[in-house]
Amino acid sequence: MHLAGETWQSRFRDFTQEAWRLEAMPQYLMPQEAEELQAFRDGVRNDPHAVTNEYTERLRQQVTEGRTQGRVHIVTRPLSEYLLFEFSQYYAPHSLAGEQIRILDVTDRPNPLEGVQDFWMFDRTEVVLMNYHPDGRQISREVHDGDVAAFVEYQRIAVGESVPFEEYVKDLDL
Repeated sequence: MHLAGETWQSRFRDFTQEAWRLEAMPQYLMPQEAEELQAFRDGVRNDPHAVTNEYTERLRQQVTEGRTQGRVHIVTRPLSEYLLFEFSQYYAPHSLAGEQIRILDVTDRPNPLEGVQDFWMFDRTEVVLMNYHPDGRQISREVHDGDVAAFVEYQRIAVGESVPFEEYVKDLDL
């Protein structure tokens, strides 16, 4: 089953304990980000402490409800322009709002999750595969029909091999 619109958004409203994502690409070409990406290229930076939007408010609400949202992004250096944009404009304010973001840098070591595609996992019971073209354009979101045990293991590996976002970016000029 492919997910879009309200059916997709309901996953973030309805999970009871944890929503978690693995990101493995150096860029995501999302049409709704084009204007912000251009502003970033032009030198505009958000103050992460001042960012308030529907996403950050949802994250704050989830924290008060005892629900967690997290992700691990697999990266290599040098970081792509898109990753610098994403770190500055999204990850920094999302982390401050309560999202548990971690970075798995595989520049100087083997990738322990080589070949694992992007996915979201909800309450460790449902996995949604995130399908992308090689350039980062999204194709679809697809509910995985099989056992989720492998994805729980991917999460364990990703979290264990990564560092908190704040630690990773402390020496970057975002």
